[in-house]
Amino acid sequence: MAETKTKPTEVSVDDFINAVESPKKREDAFALKQMMEEITGEKAAMWGPTIIGFGSYHYKYATGHEGDAPIVGFSPRKAAHSLYLVGCMGEEAEPLLAKLGKFKKSVSCIYANKLSDLNEDILREFIAKAYQFTKQKYPSL
Repeated sequence: MAETKTKPTEVSVDDFINAVESPKKREDAFALKQMMEEITGEKAAMWGPTIIGFGSYHYKYATGHEGDAPIVGFSPRKAAHSLYLVGCMGEEAEPLLAKLGKFKKSVSCIYANKLSDLNEDILREFIAKAYQFTKQKYPSL
């Protein structure tokens, strides 16, 4: 079974954000970092080369694949910010998604071009609920 590449690293989160090319993406990334640290009470950490995560949990799938992942996180990617909030919540996320603002969604991510495209109050609520939902789903945290 392949080993996951997304693991905590010792890379500085601030150095990573400061290397983001777009000044607006950099500004948004620092705002997201501060917001997620404040809401979760967790210190930001790099997971792999591009994900900024907050806290961690251990998962194990029915296939036997297991590993660790950040409870919530984001990545300031060139095309859009990837917000890792939806993964564990499933349909529980739908009421918040309906009020969040302008974004695209995949199974586990929300993609927003800029932070101002999202309703900040709803985003804060989403982060808090995603964090608590995952902590309850994986109680060994």
